[in-house]
Amino acid sequence: MKKQITLYSDGSSLGNPGPGGYGGILEYQGTRKEYSGAEPHTTNNRMELRGVIEGLKLLKEPCTVEVVSDSSYVTKAINEWLEGWVKKDFKKVKNPDLWRAYLEAAAPHQVKGTWVRGHNGHPENERCDTLAREAAEAIKEQTQ
Repeated sequence: MKKQITLYSDGSSLGNPGPGGYGGILEYQGTRKEYSGAEPHTTNNRMELRGVIEGLKLLKEPCTVEVVSDSSYVTKAINEWLEGWVKKDFKKVKNPDLWRAYLEAAAPHQVKGTWVRGHNGHPENERCDTLAREAAEAIKEQTQ
């Protein structure tokens, strides 16, 4: 029986493109692990996706993963679009490098996306948003 993990994730960029950050929470049976990171020059969608990729990379065994995100770009791609994108080898798809990294990180797991409305009081989504913005602000200060 695979562990059931909930991966909450959010991304942020200060300017689009601009300094960006991602934040996430992995949750398993009430235990939580927070993570975050940043890039000096990126886009919001790239950070939304990096948040999911980095969370999946933290899992040490194959799991069933529910990705909870306020990014319909990420959740729809995971649930609907990705198979078609792979078939056409990501032609005319933005961020193919990250989608390939996502496929690699997701390979051992069963992943489904769940969309939540952003900035709507969802506690984990709000926390991920804070982690992402703090990471983006920190890298902006470092690169000025």
